[in-house]
Amino acid sequence: GEGGVDDKDAKPDGFIKKIKHILGKLGKRKAHHRMFEDLKKQVIEAGERNERYKTRQVFSNTKNATVDPRALAIFEDASKLVGMDEPKAEITEMLTKEDGVASTQLQQVKMVSIVGSGGMGKTTLANQVYQDLKGKFECRAFVSVSRNPDMTNILRTILSEVSCQDYAHTEAGSIQQLISKISGYLAEKRYFIVIDDIWDVKTWNVIKYALPMTGCDSVIITTTRMSDVACSCRSSIGGHIYNIRPLNMAHSRQLFHGRLFNSEEECPSSLEKVSDQILKKCDGLPLAIIAISGLLANTGKTEHLWNQVKDSIGRALERNPSVEWMIKILSLSYYDLPPHLKTCLLYLSIFPEDSIIEKKYLIWRWIAEGFVHKEGRYSAYELGERCFNELVNRSLIQPVKLGKYDKVLSCRVHDTILDFIVSKSNEENFVTFVGVPSLTIGTQSRVRRLSMQVEGEGHSAIPTSLILSHVRSLNVFGNTVKIPSIMEFTHLRTLDFGGCSQLENHHLANVGHLFQLRYLDISRTEVSELPEQIGHLRCLEMLDITGTNISDLPASIVNLGKLAHLRVSGHVRFPDGIAKMQALETLKWVHAWQSYNFLEELGQLKNLRRLDLNHMDVAQEHKEVIASSLRKLCTQNLCSLSMWNDHDSILLNTWCTAPPLNLQKLVTFDSTLPKLPDWIGSLVNLQKLRLQLERIRHEDLCILGALPALLTLGLDGMNDQSSCEDRRLTVSPEAGFRCLRVFTYMVQEDRMMDLMFTARCMPKLEKLEIIFSGNIENESLSSAGAFDFGIENLSSLVTFRCELDCRGIKGSTIDAAKASVERIVSTHPNNHLNLIFDDGILRL
Repeated sequence: GEGGVDDKDAKPDGFIKKIKHILGKLGKRKAHHRMFEDLKKQVIEAGERNERYKTRQVFSNTKNATVDPRALAIFEDASKLVGMDEPKAEITEMLTKEDGVASTQLQQVKMVSIVGSGGMGKTTLANQVYQDLKGKFECRAFVSVSRNPDMTNILRTILSEVSCQDYAHTEAGSIQQLISKISGYLAEKRYFIVIDDIWDVKTWNVIKYALPMTGCDSVIITTTRMSDVACSCRSSIGGHIYNIRPLNMAHSRQLFHGRLFNSEEECPSSLEKVSDQILKKCDGLPLAIIAISGLLANTGKTEHLWNQVKDSIGRALERNPSVEWMIKILSLSYYDLPPHLKTCLLYLSIFPEDSIIEKKYLIWRWIAEGFVHKEGRYSAYELGERCFNELVNRSLIQPVKLGKYDKVLSCRVHDTILDFIVSKSNEENFVTFVGVPSLTIGTQSRVRRLSMQVEGEGHSAIPTSLILSHVRSLNVFGNTVKIPSIMEFTHLRTLDFGGCSQLENHHLANVGHLFQLRYLDISRTEVSELPEQIGHLRCLEMLDITGTNISDLPASIVNLGKLAHLRVSGHVRFPDGIAKMQALETLKWVHAWQSYNFLEELGQLKNLRRLDLNHMDVAQEHKEVIASSLRKLCTQNLCSLSMWNDHDSILLNTWCTAPPLNLQKLVTFDSTLPKLPDWIGSLVNLQKLRLQLERIRHEDLCILGALPALLTLGLDGMNDQSSCEDRRLTVSPEAGFRCLRVFTYMVQEDRMMDLMFTARCMPKLEKLEIIFSGNIENESLSSAGAFDFGIENLSSLVTFRCELDCRGIKGSTIDAAKASVERIVSTHPNNHLNLIFDDGILRL
């Protein structure tokens, strides 16, 4: 339960009854009258919190185990965005014309500042213009600023994006040095930079000095809620202010009905009137429409229920949607949530504004906090995933990164919704915030969850008035936050120092005292060793040390009997004794240069489900023991295997006699196999496969096409054919691939596409990626039919991504190549086929 930290796994109701019984006895004694009153108050509060936040209920009431495609469509590709075409065209015209006359040779930097209230779609609009035009610029960046900016990190991010080098997690100098580096790098280059969500003029006045204001026909777009910021941006360069407009009624209906009915035509006549009345109250504000549609998607589609929602919204202020009104709409969505989803949503208030939150880390945190539990045949993670998907379906969190076949991998919280849940968290004493200027610490000094955030360029520290003995979650964000002593936190379950470059070894010296700790993240820090005390954390379930300087794990690590997920960097050495860690389910980025004993014991991890293994520099005598351990793992629970640098083809010969029938995912990188392994055709449960082959033969395609569960396939082919007749491989209906939804094909060296898709092949393929990884000759790109490989025959195709490595290729040739790709896309039966053409340097 949320109420206390000593509840362990006791049932809340039993706990409260027991305390009430004790209080009954205490109440008879006048000497204990004051203690009685204090405890009575705490019990009442605990009971109320238990009703609000209890999670030990049947999760089957969470309706959606998967994400509703209609919810994803709101945030998906440009073809599905509503009301963007006209504003996008207007801003594009501002950036390409001067004084109303088309300019032929402009040198001045062009600027547009998009201004509007929260939830109007400023970021979406800026991103659409950016995606359309970025390919024409040598340097580009899209950077979000937020309300309390850390200017050093923002400038590092700009430098990282424009230079394509990673400065984001390094000490890359002072603000002045970073400004000089950025302006020096961009001098004489054509750049396109979007600075999103600027809250004050002071922030813009710092950023603008990093951007050369003359030359090369460069472009800057800013977005802001503040008119004075937009005016300052415009006056810096002599640019334009674009006041974003609310959606008209036609576009409002399109967005609203698309979420609820798939199309406007499917709206029942009985709901048309109340639907328009609701939309009139939303006044064209996209966020309001999305929030209300997310609420209605989880209620019955009856006129009576919809009228209740309409009457609950209140009266919108015409042409000026107020913050209070938006909070009213969000309150409806919030109070419609079942208790366990309220808790999961409130937990997101811990993260700073504009955070990109990885789904798996969020779910592991929910588990560590006790919000979700194993129930029946469902694991705690599976139930956490159901909760995450439900929040997406209700449009309370926004999907940011989609994996293969539209699986959401990360999310963000819209600023307006974040303001709402932060306010609720403060009100309920659910999270205490330190270092957020707009928030005052609540009157309750007893802290349950602590979120320490950077205050601009200042330094945040914990006020001495706070009582920390009951804190169960400590989260530190930013490089200027003062790291607190963990000795003050005796009941921690979650400890997140990820990305804090100021974290040093001594900060973890007493970590062994945190006996209840379940989640520990010290990734991307300067820590170089874990203390031996780490072995005392017998409740620890997740440990992430990726991106640290740790090279050896302490011997005591093998005592972590409940550790399920361990993520390390590739250079880390393990001690012997890993066979004791029987709870391990995930081992990521493990290097195979470990001791013989470790590699042998690896095969004894009966619950291991995911293994990522790097084979670089493996000793000859260790190769057989690796193969032996892999064989054992695949007869147990291993379902996901990723391998790097398997230059000796260990993989090829590992399962000659007994194929790994349980494998669902098999991925190799930098591991070219001389031929397709004979046992591949036996993997009846395989859903995702990526292989690099010296040569791909027609019979290989038939073997792969016969895999009954295959959803995602990636092939790298050298295909050094000796005769012209062998030049192209034909993918026909006879090859199979009846279930395949995603196909990625990488063309190596300096040759063009050597696959041809014929009619009715790959009937369910939705996404096709063709990647040309070698330096292709100009003549090859400009030849007739260079990109004509039959994609019009892929009847279910939704997205086609074509990526070229165009280093050293003339601009006119690149334009001709893009025109060729656009031509073949135009022949596809799907008129809304989404084309992604990337002519940048290949980055894998």
